[in-house]
Amino acid sequence: MSRIDAAAMTVWAQQCAEQAGAAAEVAANIANYLVAADLMGFRTHGLVRLRYNLTCLSQGLSKPQGEPRRLSGRAALELWDADFLPGLHTMPMAIARAIAMATDYGTGTVVVRRAQHVAALAVYLEQATDAGMMVQIMCATPAQRAVAPFAGKSAWFSPNPLAIGVPTTQQPVLFDVSLSMLAAGKVRSAIAEGKPLPFPALITAAGDYTCDARTFLADPASVLAPLGGADLGYKGTGLNLYSELWTLALSQYGRHQAATDGDANTVWIQVVDPAALGDRDAFLQQAQAQVDGMCAVTPIDPSQPVRVPGSGALALREQQLQQGIHYSAAIMKQLQWCAETYHTPLPAALSGL
Repeated sequence: MSRIDAAAMTVWAQQCAEQAGAAAEVAANIANYLVAADLMGFRTHGLVRLRYNLTCLSQGLSKPQGEPRRLSGRAALELWDADFLPGLHTMPMAIARAIAMATDYGTGTVVVRRAQHVAALAVYLEQATDAGMMVQIMCATPAQRAVAPFAGKSAWFSPNPLAIGVPTTQQPVLFDVSLSMLAAGKVRSAIAEGKPLPFPALITAAGDYTCDARTFLADPASVLAPLGGADLGYKGTGLNLYSELWTLALSQYGRHQAATDGDANTVWIQVVDPAALGDRDAFLQQAQAQVDGMCAVTPIDPSQPVRVPGSGALALREQQLQQGIHYSAAIMKQLQWCAETYHTPLPAALSGL
């Protein structure tokens, strides 16, 4: 395990992205949002994905600069085509546009198609909550089929993360969850570490639920179970369908059109300004009252009190900003490849803490 200063890692990642051909602004967004994911503990969507982004840039699969193209829309709703700009660069622009529309009209929605992988949705939420607004994000990968619908043993959906951000009078509520039992990245991590999954999150070709992550690489391969698993997977299936109707259907760009798009995402972003409905401070107080009431319930185990979604990620971020980001040997191997391939030495590990 290595600990490396977050600011140093951000500078290093930006330099790598520039070496791969990205313009300075694009490279900065790639670096900032991947490091932000590591700081909040979203390891499968942090700098471990830098190699993917650099390879896409080097091979011409990602555009190194530019802005998404507005295809259509009305006053508070727009459809964008990112044309394979990095999602890490596209997302903050889309949220900024949704915030601007919400400022004028009370709400703003941007649907983006063909954005290269956007990584962790949680890292974008505070852009809206810091502006005093609520935000919802749904994301699908139209070229990917990894999640089976309930009662099925072959895949149709992508894992389809859902994220929600809400300001309060204190810390914001930050919620980010995959609509499959596990994200595919966590299954791959379990395979790399030689560990079983914590619960039956995969469905084998025979139709059995299993904790054996290695079946994900079998021939025929297992597929991800929908959120809810063997007993309640119909709920996850409904949520996955909801997500893909709001992303793929609304963008009018589905699996039959995106078969060769790799990890490119379609994203639905909606921002709501509570001030459009009344006093902003009154909303913040109501939101805080909901959080306070939830946390005040009697816990099953007094040593594990109820927590607000996002509180653990925010606490971890503060800790790692002070002590450095922890990277496993497996992730360091990936980062070393980036350092050597793009001739940008990694920052030195911290010591003495």
